[in-house]
Amino acid sequence: MVYFAASCDSPETNKRFAESLGLDYPILSDPGCKVARAYGVASATRKFPQRWTFIIGPDGKILHVEKRVNARAHGQQLVKLLEKLGVKKKS
Repeated sequence: MVYFAASCDSPETNKRFAESLGLDYPILSDPGCKVARAYGVASATRKFPQRWTFIIGPDGKILHVEKRVNARAHGQQLVKLLEKLGVKKKS
């Protein structure tokens, strides 16, 4: 299983943010918001992209989109969701 975050911020901003939190996963940068718009999380009418989580299967198909993300509880929410979807972490 691979996981990462994506942001419309610059690579430098994302690097500093990841380092400040000691993250063990990368934050991909999409400063032009092209990918964010393609996934429907950014638009010309919103100042900031929406914070959604996409679970994508090994075949590239979207298995689930979580649109109600609570930053404090999201980790536990994802664990339960991945278990429900039958996604297992590789050893």
